[in-house]
Amino acid sequence: MITFILKDKPTKLFVIFAAFFVANALIAECIGGKIFSLEKLFGATPSSFSLLGESGLSISLTCGVLLWPLEFIMTDIINEYYGPKAVRRISYIAVALIGYAFLMFYMAINVPAADFWHGTNISNGVPDMANAFNAVFGQGMWIIIGSIVAFLVSQIVDVTVFHKIKKATGEKKVWLRATGSTIVSQLVDSFIVLFIAFYLGQHWSMQKVLAICMVNYTYKAVVAILLTPVIYIVEHRIDKYFGKETAHKMRQAAMGKEEA
Repeated sequence: MITFILKDKPTKLFVIFAAFFVANALIAECIGGKIFSLEKLFGATPSSFSLLGESGLSISLTCGVLLWPLEFIMTDIINEYYGPKAVRRISYIAVALIGYAFLMFYMAINVPAADFWHGTNISNGVPDMANAFNAVFGQGMWIIIGSIVAFLVSQIVDVTVFHKIKKATGEKKVWLRATGSTIVSQLVDSFIVLFIAFYLGQHWSMQKVLAICMVNYTYKAVVAILLTPVIYIVEHRIDKYFGKETAHKMRQAAMGKEEA
């Protein structure tokens, strides 16, 4: 069996894609607790603007957005060659393992720390390691729930929109189905995670949730458009790796069209 996996190119590539997809999703969740300033990243002064009546807004984003665009590129590529069932399967696996990871984080936080591991002399640059560990890995339950639900729902939306466009365009207009599905699914993802984590969990106003959602979504939509050429580059390499005939058959099978 393992010999077959190692020799069969489509199977081998799917295993690599699935492993990267799950690892990327898990890493994004782990680093998502840090908020960074997009303006400062490019050497600019943080802005302060109003949107939907909410003032003092700036382009501050979770570090998770650095990796999520890669996740949606992977979704589109797997969708293109392996079909919606494959995307749903690895999405369910990713969600299960993210839930498992958070459970392990919770257990690790509640395991008593060794006395020598605590540091209290902050003035000398020695932090309290136990508090630091808990702060990094102890995300709020509402944020965890919101993140997992948003990821799963947005993946299903991405798959659905992708295949509706693909059925209408065939193998042409890769940019339309890849970018279109990502833009729609990212809107769903941005709203759900903020709605659950902050509207339900922190009792923010809907106005504030929508304002911040629009800021986050604008960034994601722009990145999705900018990364469209990457889809073409990767698919070109995959076609070359599989061979045009095998790649064409896989695309047809992904759309539910088996050739005689």
